[in-house]
Amino acid sequence: MTRTIVLAYSGGLDTSIIVPWLRERYDARVVCVAGDVGQGEELVGVREKALASGADECYVEDLRREFVEEFIWPTLRAGAVYGRKYLLGTSMARPLIARRQVEIAKRIGADALAHGCTGKGNDQVRFELTYAAFAPHLPVIAPWREWDIRSREDAIAYAEARGIPITATREKIYSRDRNLWHLSHEGGVLEDPNAAPPEDMFLLSAAPQAAPDEPEEVVIDFAAGTPVAVDGETLDPVALVSTLNGIGARHGIGRIDLVEDRLVGMKSRGVYETPGGTLLYQAHSELEQLVLDRRTLAAKDAIAGRYADLVYEGRWWTTERQACDAFVNVTQERVTGSVRLRLYKGNATVVGRRSDEALYDERFVTFGEDDVYQQADAAGFIRLFALPDRVRALKDRELAARREQEASDENEEQKGSDRAGTPEAQPAPTVEAASGKTLAVA
Repeated sequence: MTRTIVLAYSGGLDTSIIVPWLRERYDARVVCVAGDVGQGEELVGVREKALASGADECYVEDLRREFVEEFIWPTLRAGAVYGRKYLLGTSMARPLIARRQVEIAKRIGADALAHGCTGKGNDQVRFELTYAAFAPHLPVIAPWREWDIRSREDAIAYAEARGIPITATREKIYSRDRNLWHLSHEGGVLEDPNAAPPEDMFLLSAAPQAAPDEPEEVVIDFAAGTPVAVDGETLDPVALVSTLNGIGARHGIGRIDLVEDRLVGMKSRGVYETPGGTLLYQAHSELEQLVLDRRTLAAKDAIAGRYADLVYEGRWWTTERQACDAFVNVTQERVTGSVRLRLYKGNATVVGRRSDEALYDERFVTFGEDDVYQQADAAGFIRLFALPDRVRALKDRELAARREQEASDENEEQKGSDRAGTPEAQPAPTVEAASGKTLAVA
């Protein structure tokens, strides 16, 4: 019986040659699944390309709204940032694409799952952890861990020998991943961490120095921690991210250059463009600062790093992530309001924030006369707040005095001991002088 293998398909060089390779190696029917998470024109003609490569079918699934609502928003609300800079664009998309791949595989009764991730990268882990969560019974085929193709040149030669339509060339410089949230760049000159990214590499954002000479202000509204409007206009999730991408990109916002720690152990260098996401993270963080108390903020900051790790590592479908979401959701109940940002030459500066839920209240912080805060109360508060320090200082003084007394006592005892152990001095020999005086003999 002919096997059916469902392949996560992007239409790029790797997955294009994987289709015929799977047919040849496993004598199998190959069904492709391409997830649309906002790649744009990259998906034009992707189904036709898959069929031309030998696939029996190709499903192109629109996952953009799910991507924003179920993956981007929870990660944003958690404040998750990996490696101090990375807003997790690729990391968030993989579990979603893999889940849809599994759903189709189950629907058509497939015998195996396949992906085009390399054995050096993080994506292989993200795909396969999702497979394990939703289809633990299906075997996984990862061609890059099996075949003898070792380079881009090998892959192109394989495609040319079989007449597989590809747009890749041997001169391609960068490896890119694009979705609604970001665009990543790796490879080429970026493999030298000391080399500056060339300006012609960037595809989304304007160079900061070439951005408009006049600043622009944008207002982002949130409801319970979720973005809902831009400049007063309520937008659906996909349109909201797209709108902010356009605004941020115009001003050169959201470029980062990161040497990151891959899950498999090595460091790699990537350059990311996340214009809209950068604005959303900054605005969301600022609104939290206005609404949440300091201990809740500290607890949430502690969760953020852990959340970033689990997203980066592909551990999305875990109890840990659900538990983190439960905590974050409680913290976000009052994170409703708006933040105004001023954009200029690659920078986004907070210039205003407001919320009916704000813990900031001018009546409590004013330097003028007020009736709600009795300044004299601060003396008692400070005395109690400083109590551990006062006790420590008093104990240190007592201990220092005791040690000084003990040292003094030991010194006196030592002097007494020294006197007791010294032989009694004998009178010097004397002679009587002719004058009748007694003289000591030296």
